Amino acid sequence: MSYFEIGKEETPFKLVVKRFMKHRLAVAGSIFMLLIILIAVFAPVITTKDPYHVFDEFSAPPSAEHWLGTDQVGRDVFTRLVYASRVSMMVGLGAVMIYTVIGTIIGAVSGYFGGWIDTCLMRLTDVFMSFPSLMLILVVVSILGPNLLNIIWILGLLGWPSVARLVRGSVLTLKHVDFVKSGIVLGLSTPRILFQHILPNAMAPIIVQATFGIAAAIIVEASLSFLGMGVQPPTASWGNMLTDAQSLTVLTSQPWLWLPPGVMIVLVVLGINFIGDGMRDALDPKSMK
Repeated sequence: MSYFEIGKEETPFKLVVKRFMKHRLAVAGSIFMLLIILIAVFAPVITTKDPYHVFDEFSAPPSAEHWLGTDQVGRDVFTRLVYASRVSMMVGLGAVMIYTVIGTIIGAVSGYFGGWIDTCLMRLTDVFMSFPSLMLILVVVSILGPNLLNIIWILGLLGWPSVARLVRGSVLTLKHVDFVKSGIVLGLSTPRILFQHILPNAMAPIIVQATFGIAAAIIVEASLSFLGMGVQPPTASWGNMLTDAQSLTVLTSQPWLWLPPGVMIVLVVLGINFIGDGMRDALDPKSMK
């Protein structure tokens, strides 16, 4: 092989990006999610209206002044929809970051050390997974109180068991490979072997799991807010904007109050799931060619 041929070889990262770009739905989902993140970050630039300001028009249909109309209180629906994207992104990213870190540490320690440590940690995981998740979340929220930070922490502290099991399985496989045994022979410390050599090779399934977890967290937050146990008014949330849809009058004659947040939830969850599918295919070592 010539020098120039060696220089043209693709790195693993480039191969992953190349495979991901072939997944059209994943690329479309990525573009859409980037747009949503930009909308959330630059919400004051996109709309100059205050999401809490009450106008004289109540339940007004879409117009030039109010692109998506006003709600029953007189607040601009488009403005609240834009600011509500911040809540969904904060809940999705915040909760997933918390429980991914917790689950990764617990799963890595359990899988690497084994024995009684593995038994205790996995039984703890089984206990957490034995409770109906939504019911447990509702109970904890009712005790601590419904607000944005509590929702993020509750979802983060209760969502780690699936990640822990996933990481444990990967670590159980990787700890028997040659490079780990070589590190042990060389006298490397256990934290260094675990966090610098094993976990980096187990990141693919963790990334995929975290991607799908963002969509799940957004759905849970919307469900809690719809039930009145999530983000509380007047803070805008796609879930609490859907609360107006409980009225038959709103459902039939005022679709601008519930259709925009409902469509946004569907599109965001679909976009994230498409990204997850693309990441899963791109990071699959069996399909790396």
